[in-house]
Amino acid sequence: MAIDSELVDRLLAEYKKPEGIIGENGLLKQLTKAVLERALQAEMTDHLGYEKHDPLGQNTGNSRNGKTTKTLKGEFGELPLETPRDRNGSFEPKIVAKGQTRFAGFDSKILSLYARGMSTREIQGHLEEIYGVEVSPTLISDVTEAVMEDVRAWQNRPLDAIYPIVYLDALYLKIRDSGHIQNKAIYVVIGVNLEGSKEVLGLWAGQSEGAKFWLQVLTELKNRGVADIFIACVDGLKGFPQAIETVFPKTQVQLCIVHLLRSCLNYVSWKQRKQVAADLKPIYRATPGRNWRPSRLNGMACIRC
Repeated sequence: MAIDSELVDRLLAEYKKPEGIIGENGLLKQLTKAVLERALQAEMTDHLGYEKHDPLGQNTGNSRNGKTTKTLKGEFGELPLETPRDRNGSFEPKIVAKGQTRFAGFDSKILSLYARGMSTREIQGHLEEIYGVEVSPTLISDVTEAVMEDVRAWQNRPLDAIYPIVYLDALYLKIRDSGHIQNKAIYVVIGVNLEGSKEVLGLWAGQSEGAKFWLQVLTELKNRGVADIFIACVDGLKGFPQAIETVFPKTQVQLCIVHLLRSCLNYVSWKQRKQVAADLKPIYRATPGRNWRPSRLNGMACIRC
């Protein structure tokens, strides 16, 4: 529902400067407080089943029992909020739940700063400087640890028994570690399931890409339920096919088309590479002939495609 423009004009009539609207005690903060408190009162009315001061409510066995004041933290800073109570203690508000002291968007700010490599103390100082909100290092740790529990659950989730195609590659990213920016290899495994959908099977971090680490990754996949992989699409890393064969001996190893093309173009001069690359497209895009028979499954692809 659109907000009445005349109502907006009346609200803005007394606020001529920006700080009067978005400042510490500005209009937006006052509106947020008013709307939340009215919504909580509406929730209480719905919970009790009668309006405030309604004489019919005296026989319901429950009634309003004053208010509790708490402080919400968010991008707007700190917001004092009055939440209604009932005598039976059965009221469970949805908009601002019991025990909630910050908005979900505020948690996302903490996680965003944490993902950028900022320390707990740096996040604490940043939130205080930008939003004027004082948060404890314990709160920051609690927010990040709650996400880490979901991450660990995702990392250890069971996988399908069969994947027709699995792409394995490592991407290099700059990651802050112990206060220093380092290039680290992120091992990525993407599987195509029997329904034809792609899913990320896992992510692992290492100092550099190596067949030995890939052997650990493949062993973990098997321990999580993967019994067979038809095609493993990989790059030309030395020892990679042997690592795959150790864990999945029946898997067909397919060098990805990008690396195949790079290998072919190594024998072509720079002036002719563009034309040769164009001439190679009909070859790797060709439809299999009538006498072609797949033994398990055939394909060419790359994690970057």
